[in-house]
Amino acid sequence: MFRKAPVTTVPNGSYLPGQANGRLPSVDSEQPAQEGKVVLKKKVTLLRGISIIIGTIIGAGIFISPKGILKNTGSVGMSLTVWTACGILSLFGALCYAELGTCIKKSGGHYTYILEAFGPLPAFVRVWVELLIIRPAATAVISLAFGRYILEPFFMQCEIPELAIKLITAVGITLVMVLNSTSVSWSARIQIFLTFCKLVAILIIIVPGVIQLIKGETQHFKNAFAGNDASVMGLPLAFYSGMYAYSGWFYLNFVTEEVENPEKNIPLAICISMIIVTVGYVLTNVAYFTTISAGELLLSKAVAVTFAERLMGNFSLAVPVFVALSCFGSMNGGIFAVSRMFFVASREGHLPEILSMIHVRKHTPLPAVIVLHPLTMIMLFNGDLYSLLNFLSFARWLFIGLVVAGLIYLRYKRPDMPRPFKVPLFIPALFSFTCLFMVALSLYSDPVNTGIGFAITLTGVPAYYLFIVWDKKPKWFRKLLGKSRVTIGLQILLEVVPSEEDQKS
Repeated sequence: MFRKAPVTTVPNGSYLPGQANGRLPSVDSEQPAQEGKVVLKKKVTLLRGISIIIGTIIGAGIFISPKGILKNTGSVGMSLTVWTACGILSLFGALCYAELGTCIKKSGGHYTYILEAFGPLPAFVRVWVELLIIRPAATAVISLAFGRYILEPFFMQCEIPELAIKLITAVGITLVMVLNSTSVSWSARIQIFLTFCKLVAILIIIVPGVIQLIKGETQHFKNAFAGNDASVMGLPLAFYSGMYAYSGWFYLNFVTEEVENPEKNIPLAICISMIIVTVGYVLTNVAYFTTISAGELLLSKAVAVTFAERLMGNFSLAVPVFVALSCFGSMNGGIFAVSRMFFVASREGHLPEILSMIHVRKHTPLPAVIVLHPLTMIMLFNGDLYSLLNFLSFARWLFIGLVVAGLIYLRYKRPDMPRPFKVPLFIPALFSFTCLFMVALSLYSDPVNTGIGFAITLTGVPAYYLFIVWDKKPKWFRKLLGKSRVTIGLQILLEVVPSEEDQKS
């Protein structure tokens, strides 16, 4: 089931175009399948790349996180400062990933860059914690927001039952995974449409807010920094909420091998997307405070809906629908991208072989998509929204900081590596230091959630030595992990075969 990393390589690290002529195995065969030319094709254009980034960043964060940021900063002025700072910091991180994406032309994002810089052990731990914690928790968080907002128009005068939210959320998660398992092209087209809906939802908030400012509605900005002082314990959690709202700028790097002309399109898509999102986020928060006071915002369970009810009357019913579509787009983009990390990790021999196989007709990484479904359902029915947010942030930002530190390391380890796009060294230095500093403070300010996250992250070390390094496994254990009938049976059931293993050496 686990296998040694393949050695077949091609110079440019890209998938080669081919036809769906892979052959499914016989259930009695010892070999899972003959190598075919079933591949993931280059279908991510500049527009689709922008839609992946914007469509994944703008989800529930801008509609939920204002509450978390304001609570932990203590004042309107400081909360807007944190929003701006998080936007600038995210831009720095995105520029670092633009350099990595143009010099390491492999899919896989965080996992691939850690593998290139620091070797297989930390890379395995990264994909291990992504599979067990980060992706299921992140999907559960954004999906719960989807479930709440999609039901909001039907429960305007009363509380939405928690069971109803979770059942609708479960349907949404299943629908997203079916979509990503069925067609890459349709998933990308729907992502473009959903990105348009997100921007419309943002404009629905910004435009009335600007009109309010023109009318002189600035009472909530007076003494903007007055209020509770932000504490050392509160600021890291405020930054976590803000960085969560901006997270998603790295997802295009997960599908590098499917991007057309990555040297040009990856940096361009990242820069365009981050400018749009940062300006949109700051203006959206300014718009909120033209109508809603800090105290009212903290009491609101759906800030965007509260804002719309004050200014738009009956039209406010459309806002939760747009927000739900926004969350759905973030779910779709996240699943589309992260499934490629599991695909690449399996190709490198760090996850079961079945996860690097592709559907013979649909050309989608079907096993790598659906593997998340049961884990996400567990997170969905056993977790609190804000606890999950803080819980997953620890491991996520720890490894993102490590990736960007790896960029600095590669500058010295491999100075001759072609770098079509290169950032000043102070940018990765500042970004990686900030990420690691936030992680260190989180251990002090929220020791329970971060301690659990840290402990589960460390389980990747013994797992690596057990599944990958240990050569003297018992015969029954080797048979279980090897090319077993389980793998063959899953191939036949899912109609998947190994892809062309074309990767950069």
